[in-house]
Amino acid sequence: MAMSLTRVVRFRATHRFWVREWSDAENRDRFGALVEPHPHHYTCDVTVAGPLDPRTGMCCDLALLDQLLEAEVVGPLDGKDLNRERPEFGPGGPLPTCEALADRIFRRVAPRLPAGVRLLRVGVAEDATLRADCTGTE
Repeated sequence: MAMSLTRVVRFRATHRFWVREWSDAENRDRFGALVEPHPHHYTCDVTVAGPLDPRTGMCCDLALLDQLLEAEVVGPLDGKDLNRERPEFGPGGPLPTCEALADRIFRRVAPRLPAGVRLLRVGVAEDATLRADCTGTE
């Protein structure tokens, strides 16, 4: 029997929206107050799927999933200024939007899952009104 499991983790990070090739005026026109560094308390939902193990009753070892999310989500992102401390969001990289975070997390977590377990979705919310979901499909 196939089953899915969702684990939720949280991290706090700061970001700003700024395209260095644009003028100050264009950045402010496009992004408004978001050009200034500001913090968010992010929520990240990671949903995995796989066959139900008859011995454990699990589709994924929860301790292993927790270790993976600590290594790929919480550890690298919690307490960070995403624009300054995460190279993937530095100059020339994408803006650290919810969409970009969900994509980054999906690409980091998917290949590290054990055989038989697949990543279905990564959702990243910066607050109760804004969320992005990545399913890894185009």
